Amino acid sequence: MRRPFAIAYEDEHLLVVDKAAGLVVHPASGHRQGTLAQLLAGSAAGGESQRAGIVHRLDRDTSGLLVVARSEDVHRMLQHALRRRLIQREYLALVQGTPPARSGTIDAPIGRDAQLRTRMIVGGSRPREARTHFTLELALAAASLLRVRLETGRTHQIRVHLSAIGHPVCGDPEYGTSGLFGLERQFLHSARLAFDHPVTHARVDVSSPLPEDLARALRRAEEGR
Repeated sequence: MRRPFAIAYEDEHLLVVDKAAGLVVHPASGHRQGTLAQLLAGSAAGGESQRAGIVHRLDRDTSGLLVVARSEDVHRMLQHALRRRLIQREYLALVQGTPPARSGTIDAPIGRDAQLRTRMIVGGSRPREARTHFTLELALAAASLLRVRLETGRTHQIRVHLSAIGHPVCGDPEYGTSGLFGLERQFLHSARLAFDHPVTHARVDVSSPLPEDLARALRRAEEGR
């Protein structure tokens, strides 16, 4: 069986993993086995034992890059960099419609939906600050390709924020409309990860191309079907 992730960068201190859609990052309710954390057992370390090495996460059906530590010290330093917003995380998102500006910032706290605990909403229960920056990469007839940069990292942040401004991620079954442009998941891909290496201090800057299912959906959007 094909491994559901690739290694985009590695050294003795850390890994940058390119995750396929469908792979859960670490064990949680309903997903106890077959997670990325378990598949990396022996190659990653630091933090909680059930999610060893995991510094930040991606939703199950979001593909792309995330950084994983190989020691407790490096895990601590990467989490510190993440809290200080020194790890640059850029995503590509195909959204419904076209935003009114070519770039913008969505600054709205996100909390849990009191009626449906698996959903997050702007406001909600115990909201926490959340900021998302976007720039328009490509405007199409019924959709737009955005490059999105996270300043904070709340659960479902990009999906919630883009839906809140009336431009939900295409194919998103939770916050938008599933099945658009033949999508079987949300069109959201962690396309670039950049940071100063916590040990060597060299710049690590890794990019990931769109996986084939998203590239195919983008072609369909360009063709208007």
